[in-house]
Amino acid sequence: MAEYKAPLRDMQFMLNDVLELEKHYQSLPGCEEATPDMVSAILEEGAKFAERVLSPLNQVGDQQGCQFNEGEVTTPDGFAEAYQAFVEGGWPSLAHDPEWGGQGLPESLGIFINEMVGSANWSWSMYPGLSHGAMNTLEAHGTQEQKQTYLTKLVSGEWTGTMCLTEAHCGTDLGMLRTKAEPADDGSYRISGTKIFISAGEHDLAGNIVHIVLARLPDAPAGTKGISLFIVPKFLPDAEGNVGERNAVSCGSIEHKMGIHGNATCVMNFDNATGYLIGPANKGLNCMFTFMNTARIGTALQGLSHTEWGFQNSLAYARDRLQMRALSGPKNPDKAADPIIVHPAVRSMLLTQKAFAEGGRALIYFAAQQVDRSKLAETPEEKQEAEDLLSLLTPIAKAFLTETGLESASHGVQVFGGHGYIAEWGMEQNLRDARIATIYEGTTQVQALDLLGRKVLMSQGELLKRFTKIIHKFCQSQADNEPMQPFVSALSRLNKEWGDLTLQIGMKAMKNREEVGAASVEYLMYSGYITLAWLWARQAEVAMRKLAENPSDADFYHAKLKTARFYFERLLPRTRTLAEVMLSGADNLMELDSEHFAF
Repeated sequence: MAEYKAPLRDMQFMLNDVLELEKHYQSLPGCEEATPDMVSAILEEGAKFAERVLSPLNQVGDQQGCQFNEGEVTTPDGFAEAYQAFVEGGWPSLAHDPEWGGQGLPESLGIFINEMVGSANWSWSMYPGLSHGAMNTLEAHGTQEQKQTYLTKLVSGEWTGTMCLTEAHCGTDLGMLRTKAEPADDGSYRISGTKIFISAGEHDLAGNIVHIVLARLPDAPAGTKGISLFIVPKFLPDAEGNVGERNAVSCGSIEHKMGIHGNATCVMNFDNATGYLIGPANKGLNCMFTFMNTARIGTALQGLSHTEWGFQNSLAYARDRLQMRALSGPKNPDKAADPIIVHPAVRSMLLTQKAFAEGGRALIYFAAQQVDRSKLAETPEEKQEAEDLLSLLTPIAKAFLTETGLESASHGVQVFGGHGYIAEWGMEQNLRDARIATIYEGTTQVQALDLLGRKVLMSQGELLKRFTKIIHKFCQSQADNEPMQPFVSALSRLNKEWGDLTLQIGMKAMKNREEVGAASVEYLMYSGYITLAWLWARQAEVAMRKLAENPSDADFYHAKLKTARFYFERLLPRTRTLAEVMLSGADNLMELDSEHFAF
């Protein structure tokens, strides 16, 4: 039976030693209560919930899936009870404003909890995960009345939320959507249309579901400039704000999917449903980006979750499974064979998983700090600095961590061999569940265009320069630290090359815009490897210091240093191929006529 154990030691190292969470929280107004002791206690309780309640339901959810019957969805055994325990524990309200019933703790703390929840049971985590995005959207753009009616119930967890964007004929290209919103005499709107791929669109976990829906007003301009955003609840609230009459929104069916079987992916039909405008008319896409950015950080977490889960179970199996002898001689002479962890090829897969898990955790946590700063920093300049950094890092985190999560899940199957391919051990489920992460909330290819086209080239490289300057300053700070030179020299060289490659692609794109699309995916992955290299170098530097200060925990810090070395010598060199490919140009992709792909 596959299991999950929260990696609290590594989480604490990342938070307390590498990212200096105490200093971070004390520098932000309103975060003073998030002391190290409080954070540690919250993480430990979150770990218990993830390990004891959610992890045992992971394979149950995959095997049973969601059941659909005449518009109603029943979730797998134990899911509803786990959700009620989640609500009773106060977890939905952790990182929300006390004005709406929240606990007022930093949003980053919620992200740290979400890592454990998602790693233990990703399908289940999507139900409260979608609610979080709905809450952020309402808090940012809703009226006081909307917040009082809907946000308070979402924060408490009594109600859940969704995001309704996609239609059968349009996914990423939202300018093509057809769902209509007709004004009614009472100030509300009548929403008509069909949305597909709606995660958690219908279920039996909560008393109401609040759909956040994109639709067009009758006089709306064409394209993305004519999209508005609406609240469309499953049940209309009564005068006291409680569940009232059923709204004209229903689930037409649920999808039969490759993975994440425990979460209901729904076709939602809006048949003249009552809706309420959020934010200005025809500015819905701007408002929805609040939701989408939240979702993209959440999906980056999914990549980390599948990496961590795959690593933990691969490691346990590799220590136990006996096959052949080590090439250098028996390591377990009293047994018939050696455990497969002695074999270099198996170690390569395990170390790849470990390096991506611990590097990915650092990236998510660093991004979470920027979320805090963008909302709570004392000056507008500090807030904008964090926003800009988050804007650059979000597509990198979403795409890079989901791609490496998929790779790590695949390694998990491979470590188990034939046992990985059958359902008993859960490794094939992890691979199936991981596959969607590179697709939804914007595919890797869309994230790559966003990074290179919008964030880097359209800012004339300014967003990138601000980040590479941070890396440059770190390298400068280590100039006299001799043991750090193997890390710093490689990082410094690649950091400079990052800017040079960007300039070369930008110059090519001035003559041919196709060069942006041709280079974008490799550019994003290249960016991800350098970003993780910086974060691994930071971990290595801290580990060296801690070894001198606290030799009693030497094994942990030595493991950090050896994993950092593996990352720099075995994974970071992938940038060489990526650089060659992105500079090869667009011609090798575009010169073959579409009708000549096959004969």
